[in-house]
Amino acid sequence: MRPVTIFTGQWADLPFEEMCRLASEWGYDGLEIACWGDHLDPKKAASDDGYVREKKEILARYNLNVWAIGNHLAGQLVGSRNTKRFEVFAPKETHGNPEKMRQWAIEEMKATAIAAKALGAEVVTGFMGSTIWEAWYSFPPVSDEFINNGFKYVADLWDPILKVFEENNVKFALEVHPTEIAFDYYTAEKLLTYIDRPSFGFNFDPSHLHWQGVKPHLFIYDFADRIFHVHMKDATVNLDGKTGILGSHITFGDHRRGWNFVSLGHGDVDFEKIIRALNDIGYTGPLSVEWEDSGMDRLHGAKEALEFVRRIDFPKSQLAFDDSMKND
Repeated sequence: MRPVTIFTGQWADLPFEEMCRLASEWGYDGLEIACWGDHLDPKKAASDDGYVREKKEILARYNLNVWAIGNHLAGQLVGSRNTKRFEVFAPKETHGNPEKMRQWAIEEMKATAIAAKALGAEVVTGFMGSTIWEAWYSFPPVSDEFINNGFKYVADLWDPILKVFEENNVKFALEVHPTEIAFDYYTAEKLLTYIDRPSFGFNFDPSHLHWQGVKPHLFIYDFADRIFHVHMKDATVNLDGKTGILGSHITFGDHRRGWNFVSLGHGDVDFEKIIRALNDIGYTGPLSVEWEDSGMDRLHGAKEALEFVRRIDFPKSQLAFDDSMKND
């Protein structure tokens, strides 16, 4: 059976050791460690053996492993326009200077590859940013040249970063997600025409595809060789005649939204099809719970989510059910 981990990004308000204690008590096999809060400082991990040793000792104390680390926030700043809205992700000394924010993010992502290697993780999950997300709706009219230049811009920024990933034998897995250069099936397909590096692939997260109307299991089959990591995350769509699929500028969790993230097993995502697809492509990596549900206590939800993943995951059959009926 595949190991089950939990992404610590939504828990970064807790001290790292407290997060480890909770995950261990719930029964998780490991963590997908977020590079914010006190959970992991990439630059420190890339340069300080003692810091890495301390993190490993804490993980070992709670019998937890690490297959992946996540740096979504710095990754977002690499390719975005970096207006004031994005300053929440960057150090104060870079605020007000979009290019300074970008350069900080580029160096942060390079360090993240080295940090992953130091921790023994093979994958870094994260975002890449986009300068053209605001043009997802073609009004005012958007030219093909504008869109293509946006893809090229992000690809060019990430090329030297991905070289560092390859030097450290670590893979980068983009979470296909609104606000990213690749946010659905066809933008993911298009991005692969601009980035053709062995270190680049996807962190499959069905929740973001589901509410957009994309069938997540089809994404797995068609991008099989690029699925480097898997998030287990659920969403529910509630189009009741008043709600809109774009969210209406209403906060997550509000019942008036057209869709919401919910704890695993409480939404509409067809996880059985996802497990069968993962079996068919031979994915044996971790299933990482990314827990987001504004309507449920997170301590209850994280434990219940683990139980759901254990129950829904199953190995692929090694024989056909009707083999025993055949005459030799």
